[in-house]
Amino acid sequence: MTVPLLDLNAQYSPLRTALLDAVTRVCDSQRFIGGPEVEGFEREVAAYLGTPHALGMSSGTDALVAALMALNIGPGDEVITPTYSFFATAGSVVRVGATPVLVDVDADTFNLNPAATIAAITSRTKAIIPVHLFGQAAELAPIVAAANARNIAVIEDAAQAIGCQYQGKPVGNWGAVGCFSFFPSKNLGGFGDGGLVTSTDAALAHRLKLIRNHGMEPKYYHHLVGANFRIDALQAAVLRVKLPHLAAWSAARRTNAGRYRALFAAAGLTDVTLPFEAPNRNHIYNQFVIRVPNRDGLRAHLDAAGIGTEVYYPVPFHLQECFAGLGYKAGAFPVAEAAAQSSLALPIYPELTEAQQAAVVAAIRTFYRG
Repeated sequence: MTVPLLDLNAQYSPLRTALLDAVTRVCDSQRFIGGPEVEGFEREVAAYLGTPHALGMSSGTDALVAALMALNIGPGDEVITPTYSFFATAGSVVRVGATPVLVDVDADTFNLNPAATIAAITSRTKAIIPVHLFGQAAELAPIVAAANARNIAVIEDAAQAIGCQYQGKPVGNWGAVGCFSFFPSKNLGGFGDGGLVTSTDAALAHRLKLIRNHGMEPKYYHHLVGANFRIDALQAAVLRVKLPHLAAWSAARRTNAGRYRALFAAAGLTDVTLPFEAPNRNHIYNQFVIRVPNRDGLRAHLDAAGIGTEVYYPVPFHLQECFAGLGYKAGAFPVAEAAAQSSLALPIYPELTEAQQAAVVAAIRTFYRG
């Protein structure tokens, strides 16, 4: 049985008419930049996230860059990030001229280690970027408390975690800015790149609104140097169709995660370490990441069986060639390095069937048990 890592057609098919109608509506209006689709999406997603300010952005990466720009972070400043995440987390820091200060992650969740984060704070620290990796919130309370006590901004990288909660409150509402991605593989994915910033601070939200449009207000009057970080109206229209289904899709991912746990338990696969669900938060499973011995061998075996997998992420930031100048060496962050060598993402998309999941687990059992 072929099991893709992600089947976007399975999501698209039942929504095809509504999605094409939305695209046609934008084409007929010829309003491709800003306008009612963008404004409508921003209202609706703000309500979903329980935030007073939500602004569509061109991508999750640009959301991070805009957040750093809005907080006046630049050369001479330090920003603490995990060493294990998607590249944009640290890459965005370098793009504004600041220095990423890397720290190790928690061994259970792969999220930012709070104790290591607090220990890394210096007089030059201007921001901390906790990442809600794979759809589970980071341990925010100690990080936010330490940051607030030192007048340090917290920028939540929630690219993989829209709808995830921490202590009953949606992520994106804990720090100065929340940054989200609508890359097609996300729980809420567009027809290309798209992103979002959220903030509970009206003045900061207005500054972000200026930054995403060349610092301009009104037209051709520029208060600061921004960039073109606008979300397209076509993407906003697509996301408006999908947003009402997001809660059900995330619930289906959680159901599939529970089914995997039952299947792995029944198979007696003690070699496989399943994702850890930390207390006081809801994991929405943008990815279902297991840890296994001989990860690369298992991945080759599953590929041969027609089962899609992915490695998130094979090289931590401190071992990336482009960050060699930061001076970190192999062995500096052992938890992240172990995760990079042993983690493997399995299919978890909402439409995944029980038979497909059984086939995945059976193939893994064959690899380890013969």
